[in-house]
Amino acid sequence: MNFQGLQRVEDAQTYLDTSFRAGREAVDNHRMQKEYRSQRSRIEKSKNIELVRMSAIRASLTKSLSRLLTSFPNTTALPVFYHELLKTTIDYYPFKKALATCNWARERINGFHEFYSKKLKGSREMSGITRVRKEFFGRVSSIMYQLEKPLKFLEYSRKTMKEFPTIKTETPTISLVGFPNIGKTTLLFKLTSSKPEISNYAFTTTKINVSYFKEKVGKKGEETEKKIQVLDTPGTLNRFDKMNMVEKQAYLAMKYCSDLFVYIFDLTEPFPLKEQEKLFRETKKFDKKMIVYLSKADILPAEKIQEFAKKYNAIWDAEELKQKIIDNLNL
Repeated sequence: MNFQGLQRVEDAQTYLDTSFRAGREAVDNHRMQKEYRSQRSRIEKSKNIELVRMSAIRASLTKSLSRLLTSFPNTTALPVFYHELLKTTIDYYPFKKALATCNWARERINGFHEFYSKKLKGSREMSGITRVRKEFFGRVSSIMYQLEKPLKFLEYSRKTMKEFPTIKTETPTISLVGFPNIGKTTLLFKLTSSKPEISNYAFTTTKINVSYFKEKVGKKGEETEKKIQVLDTPGTLNRFDKMNMVEKQAYLAMKYCSDLFVYIFDLTEPFPLKEQEKLFRETKKFDKKMIVYLSKADILPAEKIQEFAKKYNAIWDAEELKQKIIDNLNL
């Protein structure tokens, strides 16, 4: 799912200015029509002008609000991962209330348009036409100004949601898990040929790296190509309330999106092995399938690799890892 297409939420005055400008343009176009020029009654001309103006204002406002409402996802239809992420990063009920208020405003504007159009058609004097127009403008403006706080909150929500990772929740997914700078992003490149940014400093990951690789599976002559999603997940599984926002995203992705973990040990110990083993035990609490991978094996003594591999049933070859991933995902 991709949240990059969320429409910018303007303030109430911007939407009103746009709608009144649309009203003026509609009136200017109407005055150019032969039908308008052929009318002799000043009252009828004025009625038609104001009907055109009010219709254009209504159309502009309801179109803006409709685009806003459809731009944001339907919270009840979100995959569990994104639903939980939304609740974690945004005040969920105020968010839903802000959307509901915008929908209420749209319906009220439509109702005002219907009411004042009928009232305008029944006017018999110029003063009555002017009064109806002013009342319509006032009621519509009042409704929009009541949206000032909801619109600000939705713009804040939009900016937050644009930072959500784009994860395909229906695609078979593996998560690369382990401490920073122990070879996760290097392994991501080996698996997917996608070269993410790699930092030399611990705890500086600012996002979940997402990439893919494809493998042919099935009997010879009947192979099908399967796409596998790979997540490079930052964080060290602190208590959830102690995590930063990127770590919370990673935790939720591991919990709700991942079918398989690849836990990475680094025996060169940029982090003490005891700490890596502690994190490994924490990772097992997710109750997911797990493959243990040993990074930087090319610079380690063979006997150290063999001893560790025996203890954890670890592997250190990327191609062997790919095959083991395929087997564990039952593709």
